[in-house]
Amino acid sequence: MTRTARELLESTTGKLAPDPHANRLLPLIARGAARRSTLAALALEQRHVVAADRRAFLHLAERSAAGTETSAAAPESAAFFAMLAEGEALAQDRLGAYVAAVGVDEAQEAAYQPLADCQTYPAYVAWLALNGSPADVVLALSANFAAWGGYCATIAQALRRRYGFADEACGFFDFFAEPAADLEQKALAAVQAGLDTGQVSEDAVQHYGRLLQAYEAKFWHALWEWDQRVA
Repeated sequence: MTRTARELLESTTGKLAPDPHANRLLPLIARGAARRSTLAALALEQRHVVAADRRAFLHLAERSAAGTETSAAAPESAAFFAMLAEGEALAQDRLGAYVAAVGVDEAQEAAYQPLADCQTYPAYVAWLALNGSPADVVLALSANFAAWGGYCATIAQALRRRYGFADEACGFFDFFAEPAADLEQKALAAVQAGLDTGQVSEDAVQHYGRLLQAYEAKFWHALWEWDQRVA
């Protein structure tokens, strides 16, 4: 029986759900035990991630609209990626208040050297932007976003309750924690169009999604290690 886009999205998200204990930094933040310097590192790493992801999503939107070497134009996927790029621009604006709240000034931000393991995720998103089939990338990213949204909800709550941050400083994490019904609808339309035209490879989706989750885990683990070694 042919599956619908929603059934495929839900099954993919379930298969790619991360180990709930894989993120060792999240419990520290949740109970207020993560160092302020670690919260600052999280802010500065996200500066790089958001900027890189925005450019990758814009490229994916362009590739989808124009078609790729092996597939016709996919306007539904283009609309999904364009909305992601818009979201990253909004997130970048909100990130500034968090950067300020953790006490990072312009000189510190300019001097910061990003951690390699924190930047493997956006590097792979950039690879997908160049090489991935649009509908497959829509599915893999959507599955990954489910975990990311949950992490952001936990962090936003902890920043308020444990660290005393104002609402504005939590806006970056609130943004990603909020339900995104419009984005989900665009994802479903893109996946359905991919299914209708035979442009979805579940093997490729699992491959992409597995690596996205692994690189996301590297991001959090690198910051957890930072927290353990910084006095």
